[in-house]
Amino acid sequence: MRGCKWIVVAAVLMAAGSVQAAGDATAGKQKSAPCVACHGTDGNATVGLYANIAGQPASYLETQLKALRDGERVDPVMSPMAAGLSDQDIADLAAYFSSQQIKHGSVPEDAVEPGALMYRAGNAETGVPACMACHGPQGLGNDPAGWPALGGQHPEYVAKQLELYASGERNTDLNGIMRDIAARMSDAEIDAVSKYVYGLH
Repeated sequence: MRGCKWIVVAAVLMAAGSVQAAGDATAGKQKSAPCVACHGTDGNATVGLYANIAGQPASYLETQLKALRDGERVDPVMSPMAAGLSDQDIADLAAYFSSQQIKHGSVPEDAVEPGALMYRAGNAETGVPACMACHGPQGLGNDPAGWPALGGQHPEYVAKQLELYASGERNTDLNGIMRDIAARMSDAEIDAVSKYVYGLH
């Protein structure tokens, strides 16, 4: 039942969508120099603990940058970087990075089966819904709902964010959806699905 509940919530939020300021990708590229050290020139990070932001839904990037700027989400690296950004800066950066192509990795053989099972079916016994219910079959995310793309995301980053959600340290998820889900996941499930999405496309 819990899995069904989250699928219903997901459907409602996707239908609701969100309104974001119009961004200019060209202006965003010009403003992206401070982002390059961690996220790469095209939004593909070279270090696994940093997020790949290429191809992320613009609405998600805007929401997270505003949360970091306004103190609703706290990160020792990103909070200071976002502090001086205007709404227009954020919209422009989101437009630029969302227009870039993410580079997918490969999935370790031992993570393919358990990772696919968690991503596509979840765990009914513990009330964990399928990840694809919100993030899509190919991990492309959902721009109107503001949900991130997971396909091609670094395993280290995904695992860390799930751990932060599970502990409640990251709490910018709508209605506590991700905190509830992550708290129900075992360490093995987090490890498997984090590795699986790296090659998902």
